[in-house]
Amino acid sequence: MKMAIKRGLVVLVGLALQFLLSLSIYLFFIEHILIINILFTIFSLLLIFDLIKTSKNYSFTLPIIIILIIFPLIGTLLYIIFQKNKNNSKTLKRIKKSEEENKKYLVQNEKNKEEINNNGKIRYLSEFAGYPVTKNNDVNYYPIGEEAFEVMLEELKKAEKFIFFEYFIVAHGKMWDSILEILEEKASQGLDVRVMYDDFGCISTLKNSYPKELEAKGIKCVAFNSLNPIAGVIMNNRDHRKILVIDGKVAFSGGINIADEYININSKYGHWKDNGIKISGDAVWNYSVMFLTMWNAFKNEDSDFTKFKYDFSNKEDKNGYVVPYGETPLDEEITGEDVYLNIINQSNKYVYIFTPYLIIDTDMINALNLAVKRGVDVRIVIPGIPDKKTVYTLTESYVEPLVKGGVKIYKYTPGFVHSKVFVSDDNIATVGTINMDYRSLYLHFECGCYLENVDVIKDIKKDLIDTMEKSHKITKEESTPKLFKSIWQALLRLVAPLM
Repeated sequence: MKMAIKRGLVVLVGLALQFLLSLSIYLFFIEHILIINILFTIFSLLLIFDLIKTSKNYSFTLPIIIILIIFPLIGTLLYIIFQKNKNNSKTLKRIKKSEEENKKYLVQNEKNKEEINNNGKIRYLSEFAGYPVTKNNDVNYYPIGEEAFEVMLEELKKAEKFIFFEYFIVAHGKMWDSILEILEEKASQGLDVRVMYDDFGCISTLKNSYPKELEAKGIKCVAFNSLNPIAGVIMNNRDHRKILVIDGKVAFSGGINIADEYININSKYGHWKDNGIKISGDAVWNYSVMFLTMWNAFKNEDSDFTKFKYDFSNKEDKNGYVVPYGETPLDEEITGEDVYLNIINQSNKYVYIFTPYLIIDTDMINALNLAVKRGVDVRIVIPGIPDKKTVYTLTESYVEPLVKGGVKIYKYTPGFVHSKVFVSDDNIATVGTINMDYRSLYLHFECGCYLENVDVIKDIKKDLIDTMEKSHKITKEESTPKLFKSIWQALLRLVAPLM
């Protein structure tokens, strides 16, 4: 914790200095206060017009507009600092370049194209999001972190060529130490072992020098988007993905990070309800390309990704579709939210959802409530014990309009729900890292796996039902906040895009 405070203070000081510098320029010309105020007001109006024109989501842009109207000086200064840092970010420029260069590896199999053209949901993922639809996959779902962890260890021990490892949080303990022991052994045997973790996600768990420690063990390492006091808003763009690829044969993803609470050791928030997914088949390639694209944005060591592609041509096609997909803040598609909205809007019988954070826009609220009006059974499971109290209060503010609209919302009373899962009509599901909040949908690098007519969907549905049986269904009376809490929730919504 001391390490996290120390690193966090350095960043905060850097941001404060940037703001004070901008403010000092303003004060230097204090004798021209009227002219400067007029100029800032005009400039803030221009920024507002630009936000209105370019916004992808007005529900999240509105709070920024309100700040610019009420506090034109402060709002304009902050906008200039953040936008300047964003436009000048070498990190984002490298990632964008790598994404553009490596789209060529995500090519749709010709034999599935006719089927894809007749199915709007997978057609969107293939043609617009740019992630190939695959059919020859074996998929396993693990309803708890402990189960996924044990299988991950088994598969890691089988590795013969390479291991790609990309997680938001890595923390010392039984989970990471067990994995690290295998990674060290495999690296000593000459395997290509690569580890990537998010620097902010690990601010309280790993030292600045940790990449060098891993490199000394023969393990290649990247600390994504290292904390920087000059980085400003770029710190908001975190790598929230969870990807493990072994020899191109097997891939793991889901909600679990690599820390002991994710396998219910020393959890501070009661029982930690999370999940994992394992895939073997052509769908593994989507995860491999996602990892290699991000890795080469920093290391630039692979001129040809295809050397990491496993040949599954002898593997028999199945009826169902499996589509691992990524979410990035650097393109025009809002893939994560679009997948969620497509599932809700095209549901006929039911939609069941796991989400740790329910901080949603009007499009999502309307889609959920409209589904109820169509006769769809809509249920959402949220944590019973929050990990972040302020964020949880914000989540509760969105419960009221949903419950009053007929959506059934359950609190997982034994503890904290960290899973990010949708399942609908016994034939569609998505499992991944994408929360139902502004950060996941608009700021972070994320991943999910869309499943259609795959046998494992019945296991995902069972997990939701079993969890709801252990949860408390929120009534209309419980969802209605008292006056002061309602005011506090309204204020929190103004800063929702920052939470």
